[in-house]
Amino acid sequence: MATSDGIVFSQGTGYGYVLGIGFFFAFVMMGISALQNRYTTYKTSNAEEYNTASRSVKPGLIASGIVSAWTWAATLLQSCTITYEYGICGGYYYAAGATLEVFLMSILAVRVKMIAPYCHTYLEVIHARYGSTAHFVFATFATVQILIASSMLLLGGSAVVNALTGMNIYAANFLIPVGVMIYVILGGLRATFLCDYTHTSILMIVLLYFFFYTYTRSDLIGGLDGMYRLLQKAGEERPAAGNEGGSYLTMKSNYGLCFMIIQLSGAFGVVTLDQGYWQRAIASQAKTTVYAYLMGGISWFAVPLTMSMVMGLTAVALADSPYFPYLGGLTATEVGDGLAAPAAVIAVLGRSGAAALLLILFMAVTSAASSEMIGMSSILTYDIYQIHINPHASPARLIRVSHFMVGAWAILMSCISSLWIGIGVSLNWLYLFAGILYTPAAGPIIMTMLWRKHTGAAAVGGALGGLCMGIMTWLLVARFHYGELTITSTGNTYSTMAGNLASLCCGAIFSALITLVKPDNEFDWSQTKNINPHGRALDRERARMTEEFAEKAQESPLEKTASAESDEQPEYYETLGKSLTSAAWVSVILSFIIVFLIPIPLFLSHYIFSLRFFKAWIIISIIWLIVAAVITIILPVWESREAMLDIGRGLCRDLFRNRRRAGSRTQA
Repeated sequence: MATSDGIVFSQGTGYGYVLGIGFFFAFVMMGISALQNRYTTYKTSNAEEYNTASRSVKPGLIASGIVSAWTWAATLLQSCTITYEYGICGGYYYAAGATLEVFLMSILAVRVKMIAPYCHTYLEVIHARYGSTAHFVFATFATVQILIASSMLLLGGSAVVNALTGMNIYAANFLIPVGVMIYVILGGLRATFLCDYTHTSILMIVLLYFFFYTYTRSDLIGGLDGMYRLLQKAGEERPAAGNEGGSYLTMKSNYGLCFMIIQLSGAFGVVTLDQGYWQRAIASQAKTTVYAYLMGGISWFAVPLTMSMVMGLTAVALADSPYFPYLGGLTATEVGDGLAAPAAVIAVLGRSGAAALLLILFMAVTSAASSEMIGMSSILTYDIYQIHINPHASPARLIRVSHFMVGAWAILMSCISSLWIGIGVSLNWLYLFAGILYTPAAGPIIMTMLWRKHTGAAAVGGALGGLCMGIMTWLLVARFHYGELTITSTGNTYSTMAGNLASLCCGAIFSALITLVKPDNEFDWSQTKNINPHGRALDRERARMTEEFAEKAQESPLEKTASAESDEQPEYYETLGKSLTSAAWVSVILSFIIVFLIPIPLFLSHYIFSLRFFKAWIIISIIWLIVAAVITIILPVWESREAMLDIGRGLCRDLFRNRRRAGSRTQA
């Protein structure tokens, strides 16, 4: 049973989770890396393989990796927090606000394959186009974004570990990244993808468990009918501020809609500046990049939606129940720390549910952290060390630098997360504020990839101008709307919404205007296509090795891909152009449906869900989750079936060969 403060496990259990699971995955990665090095042409000692997975990853695994990387602790916690505050609309607004950007990334992913097929980072494109000054500015923005994202991961994860086990929160901050750091160093980007797959599989299974237990077995909830009645009662006794009639069963939520706008603005900055998302674009097979990102976006949408429909609504429904671990409901501080989901899980599922939540939260933190580590390592290695310190560094030297940067970043992200805790910054405040700092660079980066006439002055001017306008707007609204400048006023809905919108819009507008005034009419994309000639040479060498390998054994699907895509043919470029057009149309249509067509009519009509509509909404959510589970769990296995069989055959050959040799020595 939970104590009055929500602790259900001992501190020893907390340390066991943090260290045990991390080291388990580290040992798994040791085995996978050994198999990869032994039975495939992809060697983890190769810098291209370590940082880009040799640009050969299939769409199912990319989609699974996107879900894993985009499922932060905040995805599971913040979606339930918003639902606890604003009702059923909260989870939808959270999911809708962050899915559009993944669809956008499908366009940018194809584009980067066209203009810089052998780059390691998107910052290399900026350096090739605009030179060192712009490169330094955007490298700074990228570092700030990844640093905040990394520390947010730890901030949410350590808060829940502390809440459920009583483990020292600072110890959790420094111990959570240890296992992640080890397996990233051992296996590089491909190891990250394989761990992402495991994490996503466990996440989907646990979410299905939460849903079916809560709505079919929990006596406290009483099924869909019982949940509906409890939410009606909650709206009467504790009306939701800004909602139609105070109801928790409506999309007409003023603050909820404002949160979606904040989410839309901030997520543009996260996706376009975070090297982890570009890393997946760079690592994917060129011809399937679009499908990978579209499937990833569709699959991820189901995660916060389902989590909020189960545990977010449960927290609302049972807040006044004697079974709720936080008597009298959550305080503002506990809401800010993201404890609505843990409270709901404890109330409905007890220790078993708390253990499952702790597991998926730890998975969310470590999988997203691994993406941030390998992404930041690539920036520090290729954009800082290779470009500005040692341009002639050997591949072996770059691998050593990458390993060092992963370790250094793990320590730094822990320190910054501890700093947030020390000065009293909550996960909720940081989540709402963070976009103001890095979103100004989103528009200039998108224009860099898509607009040939875009200039370095426009990129830098837009990013810095948008930053100034965002911070100024944020502080002015906090001061004059709320009457003071405090942590509370600067973290309130209207001040953070105004700051995020100003940052995003002014950054893009300034950048476009400067370009229109003085465009670059001389630039052509040959400068970006020539990034990393060593990578092109390695692809040709791998193609040669694959042909030799194919004479001795059946060629695996991964190896076929490597040889088929080793050279850039005109028809290949034309295919990417068609993929770009398809990605643009599909992304626009899906974004319109998710962000406007579904929620806005329900908002404007002031509709409060009937029991029948509520049931349909919940059932559609779980169907969506099941489809997402098929995409992220079954599809990657199906795509890699031949490669896994090849590795299995090679392993069996080695085992039986060793047995025969041992038998021969015994007879002798």
